[in-house]
Amino acid sequence: MTVAIYPGTFDPVHNGHVDVIRRARLLFPRLVVGVAQESGKEPLFTVEERVQMLREAVAGLEGVEVQAFHGLTVEFARRCGACAIVKGVRVGDLEYELRMAHVNRRLAPELETVFLPTSPEYGFVSSTLIKEVARLGGAVDGLVPEGVWERLRRRFGGG
Repeated sequence: MTVAIYPGTFDPVHNGHVDVIRRARLLFPRLVVGVAQESGKEPLFTVEERVQMLREAVAGLEGVEVQAFHGLTVEFARRCGACAIVKGVRVGDLEYELRMAHVNRRLAPELETVFLPTSPEYGFVSSTLIKEVARLGGAVDGLVPEGVWERLRRRFGGG
């Protein structure tokens, strides 16, 4: 079975991530969504919370599983038996993601990186933006799965 991974911090998962997951699943029979434990960022949610939110968001999507991982993405891909790393790309992401793809290729030449352009309706959405809007009391419903919106409201005192 052809396996791909979709790595990220997912802090929090948003509908742009879910869109990439759904589309990647059409390309690969098995997709492992990898939640990075360390990323150089200070996450709002614990890795356990992020895994749980993702599992709720992809419930019912056959062939999709969610796992936390630590260390190099290519090592996680190898542990999963993956042949590809899926990356969702917004307009401003391409240069950074291309550099990462080159590094990953050098570390693991057997892995391909597959770029999926963000669907237009999610082209502006980022986890950073979601957290900032929620922190300031703005509504992010429609941009995140319902369970995430509830957690953000509780975290920032909005309900």
